[in-house]
Amino acid sequence: MGCKNSDGLSNENESTELVFNYQKMPKKFVMNPEATAILEEWVEFRDLTSSFDVLYKAKNNEDLILAIDDLIEKEKLLYKAEFPEPFDELQIKSRLRVLKTYMLKVKASILNHMDATQPTIEMLTAYNALRKQFNVVMNSQLDKKMILNEN
Repeated sequence: MGCKNSDGLSNENESTELVFNYQKMPKKFVMNPEATAILEEWVEFRDLTSSFDVLYKAKNNEDLILAIDDLIEKEKLLYKAEFPEPFDELQIKSRLRVLKTYMLKVKASILNHMDATQPTIEMLTAYNALRKQFNVVMNSQLDKKMILNEN
């Protein structure tokens, strides 16, 4: 009686570990060659990308927590780093902040023993939005001085 709930059911289901479903992860967004060329020179972004590659190989919560901790550290370094000229824009920095928010959400899910699959999908969607924004910036290189009629 001491090992059972008041309704007579055991706690067997509560002790099972939640498993990260890595098969549902969205694919990485492919960037245009111009953006890729600039980003390959940006060491901090290259490090973040390699950490995401490790995340895509995660098969369980243990792999995921290690990858998330690494990603959070790499994001901190990236945000403090000097951004390359075309990407030193608020659109990029704001998407980076959104990405960090989702990274922390994934970490919280894991630490609270919750299923981390959905938060991880949301985080990867935010990562893809960041990657898409690099393309947008490269495809819309407008001269701000000309638009604002400044000399």
